[in-house]
Parts: sequence; structure tokens; C-alpha cells
Amino acid sequence: MPDNDLGDFLRARRSGLQPEDVGMASYGLRRVAGLRREEVAVLAGVNVDYYTRLEQGRERHPSPQVLDALGRALHLDTDAHAHLHRLAGTAPHDRPMPQRNGVSPALRQLMDGYPHTPAFVLNRTLDLLATNALADALYSPFHPADNLARMVFLDPTGRDFYTRWDWAAQATVANLRQAAGFDPDAPRLNALIETLTEQSATFSTLWQAHTVRGKTQDAKELNHPDVGPLTLTYQAFDVRDAPGQQLVIYHAEPGSPSAHALSLLGALDATTRQTARNPHP
Repeated sequence: MPDNDLGDFLRARRSGLQPEDVGMASYGLRRVAGLRREEVAVLAGVNVDYYTRLEQGRERHPSPQVLDALGRALHLDTDAHAHLHRLAGTAPHDRPMPQRNGVSPALRQLMDGYPHTPAFVLNRTLDLLATNALADALYSPFHPADNLARMVFLDPTGRDFYTRWDWAAQATVANLRQAAGFDPDAPRLNALIETLTEQSATFSTLWQAHTVRGKTQDAKELNHPDVGPLTLTYQAFDVRDAPGQQLVIYHAEPGSPSAHALSLLGALDATTRQTARNPHP
């Protein structure tokens, strides 16, 4: 049976809205959560039979105008709206491109030029492709520190490391949903989703919600076993010569306890590296 990613997404977003969320009166007994199909059709100004065919996968080529109307009806934010267009194949500039997992020497040199703040490169699947020394120290509690989604859901360290674990889990799934919109057939992504679904009931539940979100600017609240609590902001930059890669740089407020803790973490890491190079003084 063909995949019905577009219909699944529409159904999930419809079920997450109540009539009062969209300014409609509620009437009759509701057997399932969320808006009815006919209510979405009215809000979007489309025929209810046509909308039903979209959800059921019997209609797979809605126009950009219809998608925009559905996006407004379902109160989709910018990331979810773009995801809707990708699922329907109306985002020509987002056609899947082969992802490059190698990180250029110039980018590695740039990352190493930030000795006092963690910097790392991710792909859309949230694999850690490259890290600088302080990022290595930051993620040292994980074994291995290889993929942020696996680290959140499958590594026992995750629930202690991420102070707001529930929020980190939701954000991680929303990032992977966005990745699926770019290339739903990506073997690495599908293998990761299969593993996480089989081994984490929480991931499986969140995945079915079809929430889509790119990286936000929300502060990261972490708890490192060597230096204690850390509150870090971050910036993410697209790597122009490697579509799908992002350079992420964490930052602590100058003079804050987190800045002190990050500095201590760097010093501890430097001492550990020096000892490893010269085990016998």
C-alpha cells in the first residue's frame, strides 16, 4: 500500500485542534478528538469530498493555493506550512539532494577556533558529524555521542543530562519530522526512526503526532555530571556547500554561573587530554 504521508499529516494536525481553537462553535457528539473533516473543509474553502480524498490518499496533487488554505485552516506555523508543501511535492527548491556526511577541513578549522564554546556539525538526521574539543567534553557522559535523537531516547544518560527532558524529546521528534519532509525515503533516517519506534514508546507516541519544527532559539538546560547545571543559548547556521548540514554553536551568558561551569569543563577536559598524552610525568 502506498505511503500516505500527506494524509497522515493532515489527519494528525486536524485531531490536535478543537472548534474553539479556530473560532467555530461545537455541535453534536464527537466520537474522535479534534476537528471534523467537514469543519476543516469549511475553514479552507474546499469541497469536503475533496478534502476527504486528500486525507485518504486518493488525491495526491493539491495545488499550492489549496495547501495554503489548509495551512491557514489548521493554524500551521512556518515550519509546518513548509513541511505540508514538501509532502505534497509543491516545494521545488526542496527536492531531495544527496547528503554529504563528511565535514570540510575549513569548517573543522573554524569550529576549533571556538575553544571556549561548544561547536558541532549536524545533519538532518541529527547525527553528530564533527565536534570541537568543548563539544566533546559537553557530550562526554554519552557513550557513544553519535546521534542526538538516540542520545535523548535510548541512552540512560539522556534523562539526567537534559533538565527539561520532555521538551528535548518533543523538539527532537519535531526536527526528525521536518527531516522526513525533505527526503521521506532516506535510508539512514528510516533506519533511525524504526529503531527509535521499536525501543522507545515515548518516541513512538510523539512521532504519531506529526509535529514539525526546525531548530528554535530556546535555551538548552543541561546538567553535566562534572560541572553541574548549564543554561546555554545557541545559533545554528546552514552549511552552504553541504545541504542538510548545520553548524551549531552554544553560548553561555558572560559572567553567569553557566559561563563559569563551561570554563571549568574546558579546563577539566584540557587536563584530561594532557594527562592522556603524557601519562608519566
